[in-house]
Amino acid sequence: MHTVRIWDLPTRLFHWALVVCVIGLVLTANIGGNAMTWHFRFGYSVLTLLMFRAIWGLVGGRWSRFVSFIYSPAALMQHLRGESPTTHSVGHSPTGALSVFALLLVLLAQVTSGLFADDEIAFAGPLTALVSGNTVSMATGYHKEVGKLILIGLVVLHLLAIGYYKKVKKTDLIGPMIHGDKALDAAVAPSRDTAGSRILALCIFGLCAFAVNRLINWGAGSGF
Repeated sequence: MHTVRIWDLPTRLFHWALVVCVIGLVLTANIGGNAMTWHFRFGYSVLTLLMFRAIWGLVGGRWSRFVSFIYSPAALMQHLRGESPTTHSVGHSPTGALSVFALLLVLLAQVTSGLFADDEIAFAGPLTALVSGNTVSMATGYHKEVGKLILIGLVVLHLLAIGYYKKVKKTDLIGPMIHGDKALDAAVAPSRDTAGSRILALCIFGLCAFAVNRLINWGAGSGF
């Protein structure tokens, strides 16, 4: 067996920070009231994380890059038949890749709609003043009704898939996302996970946080 660094530290931190933020979003949305202040903070955090992941998917470690888990329809069908090569299970498998992209896109739609949503009571997204009332109404409807249910459904499917791999395929998906390494039958090129790459990730995250902050302040009328 070969122990290989698959998930670099920035990817792992992104993953678990996203987990915490999504749980926070669900809890604060259901509590309501003053908890909505934290709901907004969690939403801004998710937007920052998604921006970071989009960039890190281009320059991050080998197995964190989007190019490593973008599969053709033929590769997906091959995987579903159980005939895909072992390299397709090193990082994200074809089905795992679909789950990842679906979650990222649904989360992006959810936080984006939240920027334009208005509960007509005490809280409104920072960008509501930039669009028409009809747009605000549609964004609010999607955010509170449609998007929330889709997101919860995808999270449940994600958890069921983790349980299936653990119980049926005897494959631990959680452990590698904690310590970063996988034990593989054949050696593969590892993800770059050096001090330099971690500093780069920190700089990228800082720029993303700054961009989100500027966006929020601009929408609120503070300007750049």
